[in-house]
Amino acid sequence: MARGVGERAEVVPLLAEAFREHGFEGASLSVISQRTGLGKGSLYNFFPGGKAEMGAAVLAQIDAWFETEVFAPLRADGEFQATIGAMRRAVDDYFRSGRRICLVGAFALDNVRERFPGQIPDYFTAWRDALAVTLERGGLPAAPARDAAEDALIQIQGALVLSRALDDPAVFAKALDRMETRLAAVIAT
Repeated sequence: MARGVGERAEVVPLLAEAFREHGFEGASLSVISQRTGLGKGSLYNFFPGGKAEMGAAVLAQIDAWFETEVFAPLRADGEFQATIGAMRRAVDDYFRSGRRICLVGAFALDNVRERFPGQIPDYFTAWRDALAVTLERGGLPAAPARDAAEDALIQIQGALVLSRALDDPAVFAKALDRMETRLAAVIAT
């Protein structure tokens, strides 16, 4: 069953999927071992801090992806509509059109939130603040830009939950469309 995982970085995406499927608490070392193809000794070799270190590594990888694909582009100079459209596409791709849960959000809702006190709020704060920068660049004052950015994140996260609950990816797509339209309307006013 071994997959030939040779580096820690190769294990992290496999851990993420185990946590998505089973939750942090439900992903026992046996489940993780099965998902990664690594024995417990190899897992502890890669992650001496155990499951807590595994969770932190997963959150760090998610944060790094979003920093590169979503947050940095939002903070960079660019035409407003193109920047928001790029965020929409990146979010749709990452969450597989609503078929993939937000693991950071799941950890935030779960009783494991306290185990990752910096990583969970930092992810959402970075996203909100980066989107607010784009909205300010579009002409919105700081406070309304922050509010509109929070509303957009609420739409995205809520759409993920509803899309999964209804097993209907179209819910996510429609919510992303509405979010993009609402952000454009906020700037136009």
